[in-house]
Amino acid sequence: MNDASPLSAAKKCPHCGFWSPWQQKSDDLCERCGQLLDPVRNRSEQRREEEAKAPLPQFMMIEIKPEDKGVVRLFKQMVRSGQLAFAATVSFILWFLTLAAG
Repeated sequence: MNDASPLSAAKKCPHCGFWSPWQQKSDDLCERCGQLLDPVRNRSEQRREEEAKAPLPQFMMIEIKPEDKGVVRLFKQMVRSGQLAFAATVSFILWFLTLAAG
């Protein structure tokens, strides 16, 4: 068989019931009504992109402000060191368990 054409797929439109060619992309449209063939997946991908663009919360790191005075600054640095040590320990344990699980 010397057929050079790629495999084709079709998907039934959830809106009108017409079978349309489907490239398995979230933004593929129905040939008859022009609606999305997979609207749930499209919304899921859009939500995932928005979450990826959102800034990460810095709940782990205590903020040391420039206007903090000596004792407060020292205390915050000690707390931050503890937070970093805890995060490093948890990361190591997770890495080790993943390695052990194979």
